[in-house]
Amino acid sequence: MATVPKGIVERRLAFQKSYSTEHKGSWSRRSLIDDAKFDSVTNAELERQEREGGTATTTTTADDVTGDAGAALPLPNGETPEVKEEEEEETTTTTTRRKCVLLLSTKETDGISRIFMTLENCGATVAHVESRASRRRGNHLDLLIQFEARREDAVTAVKALRQLAVAADDIVVVSDKDAIEENPWIPRHISDLDRCTHLLTKFDPDLDYTHPGFADKTYRERRRQIADLAFSYRSGHPITRVEYNEEEIKTWGHVYRKLATLYPTHACKEHIRVFRILERECGYSEHNIPQLEDISNFLKKRTGFQLRPVAGLLSARDFLASMAFRVFQCTQYIRHGSKPDHTVEPDCVHELLGHVPMLADPSFAQFSQEIGLASLGASDEDIEKFSTLYWFTVEFGLCKQEGEVRAFGAGLLSAYGELQYALSDRPERRPFDPVTTAVQKYDDQDFQAVYFVAESFDDMKEKVRQYASTIARPVAIRYDPYTQSMVAMDNKDAIGDLSRTIMADLHCLQNAISRISCLSTA
Repeated sequence: MATVPKGIVERRLAFQKSYSTEHKGSWSRRSLIDDAKFDSVTNAELERQEREGGTATTTTTADDVTGDAGAALPLPNGETPEVKEEEEEETTTTTTRRKCVLLLSTKETDGISRIFMTLENCGATVAHVESRASRRRGNHLDLLIQFEARREDAVTAVKALRQLAVAADDIVVVSDKDAIEENPWIPRHISDLDRCTHLLTKFDPDLDYTHPGFADKTYRERRRQIADLAFSYRSGHPITRVEYNEEEIKTWGHVYRKLATLYPTHACKEHIRVFRILERECGYSEHNIPQLEDISNFLKKRTGFQLRPVAGLLSARDFLASMAFRVFQCTQYIRHGSKPDHTVEPDCVHELLGHVPMLADPSFAQFSQEIGLASLGASDEDIEKFSTLYWFTVEFGLCKQEGEVRAFGAGLLSAYGELQYALSDRPERRPFDPVTTAVQKYDDQDFQAVYFVAESFDDMKEKVRQYASTIARPVAIRYDPYTQSMVAMDNKDAIGDLSRTIMADLHCLQNAISRISCLSTA
């Protein structure tokens, strides 16, 4: 495996990562909205800092958050916001729990665990964490922590944090409601995807004790090494190659052999066709794990898509935004060898065997990009709906082909057991309809109870277009492949440029039709 450049490990937390942990309720129905909101928070804060040339936090004392039981936590500017509250079953007003956002700095990376322990001991429930290198202090990390706590517990937590040696002397407490911008941040250029790195930790082997690699120190260290390569990646650079070990190749080969026997009878024709090309041209075999750089170059030639290494499961907004640029965020690590047939988190087995062959098909690549484009600027609730559409199409979609039902979803095409199950007579199948599909509950840790069947890729694409046109967004956006930028269609110049591009394409189309007509009559 390639050597990790010096300093990469120290910079891991400097990237805009988000850690989302749900302690109550259904994770799949709650965390997508929370993570989408915090994408907006972090990116808006970063842009504000860039405009002001630094971080202008205001020092507050613990006494600033005390007062009447119903008073709101103060903002840095001294104003008193209306705090968003969630009331549980209560017998007194002291049981009301508030959503709060805490901004602070710490000198040491290991100090983060002490901060979490302090919050937990004070009765606070941490829901979300982001971190990055401080722009004001060297060797510091700036932390954004969302937590829920009773008012008195929040006051106690702030006082306790000030007594920690690892905590900086600037602590700002704001309300969750006032931390969220009305319009979500939108990446404007493909290089902005360097900031779309918000990771979810639901299936992180370092944090999830149910993960098969949780007790395997060697596997966890290997995952960290590969994750560091992803954290160090920058847009436009070559993807670092990974030298896979014998155990990883064995796991890959086990899955590869089983799936290769099922593809001819279970996969859609587009997947079968491209998979054969990948075996001939890109080194796909049971004895070799392809490198992302080689596959990315292959995709660029076929559909304009490219791969970008990612360290784990991304938030829905970041992942969909990347698709809008025809960029697929792809993992490089392999699932744990003790459970090779199924994984609840993405890995390169899932990406390379499931997603890549479909992204090499022009029609499906366009469909994938259009879901990404539709998500830009969408509300948090609509992001959840788009991510659910993605789940039941790109991940677990079925389609009709030549009188049969075939699989085109990557989650099916990379899971031997569920691929057989989905095409059996056991699960429920429904016709694909974006309106009902977008609100269908799903299980991200087991086989699906219901699958949606598309009449064709073109039919599915048209239905999603119609659905996307009903979603309220701040501005219409199109992708300019020449500059690799998003263009806001909110002025005459932008509309005029698009009109001229369409006219040029129509002229080319008319010439082609005329030439074909002449040849057919000759």
